Amino acid sequence: MNIQIETPCGRIQGTKSTDADVISFRGIRYAKAGRWEYPKTVERWDGIYNAAEYGACCYQPRAFYNEEDVPEKAFYYNEFRRGAHYTYDEDCLFLNVWAPKDAGPKSRLPVLFYIHGGGFTGGCGHEKHFDGPVWPTQGVVAVTVNYRLGPLGFLCLPELEKEAGHTGNYGLFDQMAALRWVKRNIAAFGGDPDNVTVMGQSAGAMSVQLLCVSPLTDNLFAKAVMSSGGGVSKMFDPASRAEKQYPFWQKVMERSGCETLAEFRLLAPEKLFAAWQEEKKGLPQTAQLMGPCLDGVLLAECALEAAKNGRQKDIPYMAGTTSHDIMPPFLFKMAKDWCRMQADSGKQNSYAWFFDRMLPGDENGAWHSSDLWYWFGTLKNCWRPMEEKDYELSRQMSRYLTNFARTGNPNGEGLTEWLPAGKGQNKVLRLGEKETHMGGVNMAKLNYTMLTNKAVGE
Repeated sequence: MNIQIETPCGRIQGTKSTDADVISFRGIRYAKAGRWEYPKTVERWDGIYNAAEYGACCYQPRAFYNEEDVPEKAFYYNEFRRGAHYTYDEDCLFLNVWAPKDAGPKSRLPVLFYIHGGGFTGGCGHEKHFDGPVWPTQGVVAVTVNYRLGPLGFLCLPELEKEAGHTGNYGLFDQMAALRWVKRNIAAFGGDPDNVTVMGQSAGAMSVQLLCVSPLTDNLFAKAVMSSGGGVSKMFDPASRAEKQYPFWQKVMERSGCETLAEFRLLAPEKLFAAWQEEKKGLPQTAQLMGPCLDGVLLAECALEAAKNGRQKDIPYMAGTTSHDIMPPFLFKMAKDWCRMQADSGKQNSYAWFFDRMLPGDENGAWHSSDLWYWFGTLKNCWRPMEEKDYELSRQMSRYLTNFARTGNPNGEGLTEWLPAGKGQNKVLRLGEKETHMGGVNMAKLNYTMLTNKAVGE
């Protein structure tokens, strides 16, 4: 079944999703941008936009090799990408929308806008765990987004600063452009442009964090959810000043054999990524050298400093981690402390969670990203021998999430009460092995060993 709707950008045609009551609109171009240019949001298209197929993912390291042939990439490939086909291109600024089939401009449904993780160097908005979220069956419009990655999304050079007045953060500007497109167009799909919840995991959660302290994102979203990357600390605050990153990127340019910015812009993507990969070998804290930066425009100060001064968005938050996460005690403390900080500073309620379901099928536990199957309600896409326990847990988690998107309060009938962080209330919602409950977490028992994150971003 195909369906056409009229948007401010023009007419668009979607298709029936895996659920008969949901319509999907895939591969919608939300912006355009040349290499190392800031995105320009799409205002109009000609004719009927055919949104039947996903758009291209941004070039990333895995675009240039076969993941099946690289053993250290096997886990996440088998989990999220095996059997699926992905197209890679610099022309990658696409988003996807899933909406109830009977939703229309007057529906004013809440919107969940999801930013994928991958270390700012990999991933896309339509890997298997994102393909067909259950949220529209619970009255919430779903959006996932692609953005520029690695050297295409986060390069900084003085020549580019001279050209545009600032440099870096192209991938974050893409995310903001997508939010602006949603603000203008989502009502046509049944969504409420004034009730958007921005959600992300890992680098996606770090993106959400940075969007929550940016002066440019006011009124673009009303709530935020951060999984395995929310909260602030000196170790995980990714933003250094743009000029501190210049030497690294200048060396990448030199290694590529380019003498001018014009030559660098024309360099074949595989050569650009090869030079970038080679230059970062052996460098410590590479995330500080090739990720988001303080550009003075989107980010005027680091998230830690902004939060200390109370300049983060005064909105409801959900934040949490998994038990076998990357540095689980550290990430869990970040998430919990963030929620408590909101309470201590008199801001709106924040809710902390801890996910410890030992996923069936292997002995890797509740690894980094494992909770996404449950939040999205896409367990049917997974190879694992999921049990009724897993489906019930996913039903609970998706309901908490969609309730939160609707009102800023995750609680609802039939769900264990989830208490917000606050003075004298330090428990978190425990999701996983035992019946869902409010409880504490013994951080001394959290295991630092886990699947290494070397396959997460690249």
